[in-house]
Amino acid sequence: MKRKKYISIRSLVILIDLICIVGIKYAVSDRMYFNFPFLTYSSIFWFFIAYYNKFYVVHSYTHFIDLVRLLITQFFVFSLAYFSYFTLFKEGEVIDNQFLILGLIFGFVTFFKFFIFFVQKEFRIKQKEFKKVVLFGDVNSATKLESLFKEKIEFGYEFYGFFSRKKEESPKYLGHAKEGFEFVLAHKIEEIYCDPAHFSDKYLIKIRQFSEEHDLELRFLPETKAIYSKDFTLDYLGTVPILKPKPLPFEKIETHVIKRLFDILFSLTVCVFILSWLLPILWIIVKSDSKGPLFFKQKRDGLDGKQFYCYKLRSMVINDDADKISATKNDPRITKVGAFLRKSSIDELPQFFNVLFGDMSVVGPRPHINVQNEKYASEIDNYLLRNSVKPGITGLAQISGFRGEVTKKSDIKNRVRLDVFYIENWSFFLDVKIVIQTFLNFFKKEEKAY
Repeated sequence: MKRKKYISIRSLVILIDLICIVGIKYAVSDRMYFNFPFLTYSSIFWFFIAYYNKFYVVHSYTHFIDLVRLLITQFFVFSLAYFSYFTLFKEGEVIDNQFLILGLIFGFVTFFKFFIFFVQKEFRIKQKEFKKVVLFGDVNSATKLESLFKEKIEFGYEFYGFFSRKKEESPKYLGHAKEGFEFVLAHKIEEIYCDPAHFSDKYLIKIRQFSEEHDLELRFLPETKAIYSKDFTLDYLGTVPILKPKPLPFEKIETHVIKRLFDILFSLTVCVFILSWLLPILWIIVKSDSKGPLFFKQKRDGLDGKQFYCYKLRSMVINDDADKISATKNDPRITKVGAFLRKSSIDELPQFFNVLFGDMSVVGPRPHINVQNEKYASEIDNYLLRNSVKPGITGLAQISGFRGEVTKKSDIKNRVRLDVFYIENWSFFLDVKIVIQTFLNFFKKEEKAY
């Protein structure tokens, strides 16, 4: 709930900044510069710079000096981009009062940024809207955190206590570490702090997985340089250093923008230049081989487990077991034409329509039938993590040999392992590599392509 509130406040700040930029331009600028292209240019560059400057990432513990640094960086870079417009598109024209406009934008944005920042702090203190915090560590770390939160009440944290590997003589001792997870869920704790020096690597991984599964903020208190790694970013809570896990690729906005653009462009290319002429030919061939429609649709799990209709070319005779049993080797339900379609993966081509609709992606974990989802969700660790991204037409698991029928438990375990690896290590070039390898596999004889 508080995270949603934080997002809504950030949206309000963004809206205010946009109003300042447009409003000041309208009030002060000559009408020749108050036009859609210039407004669009200014707004896009403002938010582009703000995104990479983390201009809107302001926490309750952010220091006054950090706000000043953000403002100076934002306006310095924005000013360069702003005046570049005149160099690129209005060369030789008088800039007139654009310096005044920039100064007014700077003044208003600065005022509102500090105003909202301090109002939030006062509101948290008066309303006692504090984040609930627990620590996994020892009494020394707990004392340090408790003192900090009491001294810096404007940070907006309420320290409930700590869990340790051994019993501690302290009023803030809540119990053994193994009891911590239940307490966190029962008391709706929002942020977990952890002292890595007191736990094994295995247990630290467990804490991190628990935090990710329940959408909790996780912070580490580093004691030595050995704790620092590429998976974390260093921040400061007052004078106390903390480590925050770096966001995964799909937790970044640019990942979704890049991936969606790639999906749309690639799918449109396939639909226009291949499916437009291939589907009528396949319709004649499929219909002449067996009775039934050209397309087969089936409900599958999509992003966040939401159901959607996944389309394929019909490769089987009409049967009542289609939603219950996946295709197997020498499956009598598969038609002669269907065998070729499945072997060549041509039956999957209609899923490019699913990609255009936004239900699927070109690359991602392959969606399973609902019966399999129910079975594997209870048997395979991290299985439901696959639902954190859109399912794909092809994926890392498929090009690695784990496609088709699941004949033994290791098949699905390896498939999930590779899907999770893809989610945690996504890159645009990885998607390109998977697409190319999928195309090359078209000419190979794959064992499980049936």
